Amino acid sequence: MGSRFDVTVVAKDSIEGGKYIDTAVAEITRIEKLISSWDVNSQTSDINRNAGIKPVKVDSELYQLIERAIGISKLTDGAFDISYASMDRIWKFDGSMTEMPSEEKIKESVAKVGYENIILDKENSTVFLKLEGMKIGFGAIGKGYAADKAKDLLISKGVPSGIINASGDMNTWGKQPNGKEWKVAITNPMNKNKVFALLPITDGAVVTSGNYEKFVNFNGTRYSHIIDPRTGYPSSGIISVTVFAPKAELADALATSVFVMGKEAGIDRINQLPKIECIIIDDKGNITKSKNIEIDKQ
Repeated sequence: MGSRFDVTVVAKDSIEGGKYIDTAVAEITRIEKLISSWDVNSQTSDINRNAGIKPVKVDSELYQLIERAIGISKLTDGAFDISYASMDRIWKFDGSMTEMPSEEKIKESVAKVGYENIILDKENSTVFLKLEGMKIGFGAIGKGYAADKAKDLLISKGVPSGIINASGDMNTWGKQPNGKEWKVAITNPMNKNKVFALLPITDGAVVTSGNYEKFVNFNGTRYSHIIDPRTGYPSSGIISVTVFAPKAELADALATSVFVMGKEAGIDRINQLPKIECIIIDDKGNITKSKNIEIDKQ
């Protein structure tokens, strides 16, 4: 998945702990083979190859993941969209861009994006991308899903407590060996070497998306690498979004969505969802949080 995974488990000794960690790694690897669009042998690649040609029969696990992804697209008015993979990569965040792409080029870049064109057939467990050249990818949901599956598997094996850290997507259960809650540090986007807040998390996930490392500046506006799949324009105005949710998959998808939706619309949507909380830091350093968050600032 192009991401680093760190697995921490509480076990009676290092031999038992090692076995549990191997189990988690095997599960994450299995999911990568299923959802990776880089692996030509994956079912996801098969779906993409047959875009505009024919429906592809897939495992029920992949079918349900795509079904849930479409549900999140509807929930976020298209701010989240797994067909973002069809976008032409016209924005470069490596320092090579000297001017903004033209309006026409930006519009063209998202011509084949649109979750409405992902056609699901539940009875036959098939997925069909209506437009030729259309693609799906799980970049904004895959590692969260893998972390959830690894966590569920370890719990089913009797592991009392642990953390799956999927490149900053934190998924926890149980408590530390000393009986205290796990605490998750949130990076200060104004100074990434410092911690902005420390928050306790017992059984759930916390995901932070930030644009403090990949962005471009044009005409006094800072554009992040998180691009609105509906318009082709990068998001602006927000530099960090942290989402708390029962599942990492949902937290992962919503963190990206809030960036795209913007501060007001994003917080409004989060406040309507049960058991979901959010902290937003804008490009002026202002903090906006959902209604049930209490921050223990460091």
